[in-house]
Amino acid sequence: MARLKDSMIAFLTHEEIQELVRRLAKEIEMDYHGKEIILICPLKGSCLFAADLSRNIELSQQIDFVQLGATEKKGAIRMLKDIGTNIAGKHVIIVEEIIDTARTLSFLKHRLIASSPASLKIVTLLDKPARRELPIKPDYVGMTIEDRYMVGYGMDSEEIGRNYRDIYYFTQ
Repeated sequence: MARLKDSMIAFLTHEEIQELVRRLAKEIEMDYHGKEIILICPLKGSCLFAADLSRNIELSQQIDFVQLGATEKKGAIRMLKDIGTNIAGKHVIIVEEIIDTARTLSFLKHRLIASSPASLKIVTLLDKPARRELPIKPDYVGMTIEDRYMVGYGMDSEEIGRNYRDIYYFTQ
């Protein structure tokens, strides 16, 4: 049985991904030196990136998870699972594996701001500004990419490929 990645083009190897993760972790450590942070991981795609990032950040930290979904394609965003951590007065970082339209991220950002964190920043492994529908700019970016559909390292195609260690893209 052929695997999805067999029909795709390799984009980033596991080693290249880990180098980006380490760089992002160091940037976050510099900005939050001596402070505790709370990482918010939107499920499902960001879980691998959040785990690796968390292990590379040598700061006191907590991690929590949220799950959001659209009611229909391009429809309203709804909360499927909210965070369980009180973030009031805390330093919060949303961890995204990829940002494209930013519709879901914008919803999450406004939801978290309503809980009065001391600060709220966004880290993304991959930023795809060509697809942006809402004006969100991440604070930490691993790599800015062209408008390509990516699979692997948490990103999927109909739930297939999240577990790939490397990141691939479809040919146009």
